[in-house]
Amino acid sequence: MVLPFFTISDLDLENRTVLMRVDINSPLNPETGDILSLKRIEEHAQSIRKLPACKLVLLAHQSRPGKKDFYPLKEHAKVLSRVLDREVEYIDSLFHNRAIEAIGNMKIGDIILLENSRFYAEEVALADASMEVQERSHIVRALSKVSSVFINDAFSAIHRSQPTLVGFTRVLPSCAGPVMEKELRALSKVTDDPESPCIAILGGLKVDDSIKVAENLLKNGICDRILTTGVVGSMFQWADGHDLGTVNKNFIHQEIQEADGLLERCRKMLDDHPGKIEYPSDMTLNIDGQRERVTLSNLPADGPIFDIGIETIAHYSNVIREAKTLIANGPAGVYEVQGFSEGTVEIFRAIDESPAYSVMGGGETTAVIKDKKFNNIDHVSTGGGALIYYLSGKEMPVLTALKRSKELFANHEIVKKNVG
Repeated sequence: MVLPFFTISDLDLENRTVLMRVDINSPLNPETGDILSLKRIEEHAQSIRKLPACKLVLLAHQSRPGKKDFYPLKEHAKVLSRVLDREVEYIDSLFHNRAIEAIGNMKIGDIILLENSRFYAEEVALADASMEVQERSHIVRALSKVSSVFINDAFSAIHRSQPTLVGFTRVLPSCAGPVMEKELRALSKVTDDPESPCIAILGGLKVDDSIKVAENLLKNGICDRILTTGVVGSMFQWADGHDLGTVNKNFIHQEIQEADGLLERCRKMLDDHPGKIEYPSDMTLNIDGQRERVTLSNLPADGPIFDIGIETIAHYSNVIREAKTLIANGPAGVYEVQGFSEGTVEIFRAIDESPAYSVMGGGETTAVIKDKKFNNIDHVSTGGGALIYYLSGKEMPVLTALKRSKELFANHEIVKKNVG
């Protein structure tokens, strides 16, 4: 895959002041501020190790205004220092004098992490504003004056349009970082002429996201079949005329906005792509904490659906073993409730054991993979919403901005010779 924008190998970064946007937004204890997962920090640490000697200024965010985990980045700097085994200085400012002076005093090899970008109104208020407006932000104007180049390594935010993500790309030579490049090359293997049969396994509670992905994968002929589980599977069952029972239909209406509209989209996909979409043939109900199997012919269910059944597990596992390409997102049931993780674990185990090229992502999906130590997945994405947006075929603001930057700075002195 030839990427349509610069990567770090295309630009002369040595001895430069490098502005690098990372996404180290991490789960943390809202009472103490302790970081609970190092996955994203460790991923970006690998990117930093690939950079030549330079002055490295890191931009990042943690959570969003109003959330309990909306914290400064002081602890992130400490953790990143430990992971890198080199000092990362935390600066409690983003673009005011303290930040600008700290950048001015840097030496080659220094790394600083500026304050949570979402502490500043511009980062939030100018989301989705025009490029001209974002470029006029105080954040971009101040930091672009003290930097030579911009690297965007925040794949998990590629669907966002904010000053620290896209605002620098027309004022500084810009490129994709190693995490970004790794993600895009991995995903291109499942979206650009994947080896057939290509199977998608879509589950979990986020039905709207899964429907967007399914529509794109089927419309563009990317997938041969889609296996649905979780609430996604329930929606397709309902759309195909099966009565899920009052408790399950009420749950869907309570938890999912515009459930009726999504049901219509499910019906349309079933009509437009006959035989391409499968849903569970049997499910497991939670009856007073005990598993109780129910088949489609036994519906309506007299209890909440919490997992897929043994027949579906066996059938889906066989389909997965015969695949050449696999895309998976979301658990098969209420994995976190004791006694109802079997479907999720067995489907993920089949993917892990399959010789097919496999890509998986999403917060719950990643947690299961880590918990069960499934180590043979070819690519586990760092992106949640970003992965869904990408697989949905939507335009990614960050990628569009990086493409434009390559066009604008194609002949800039920082670009290495013989770069196309």
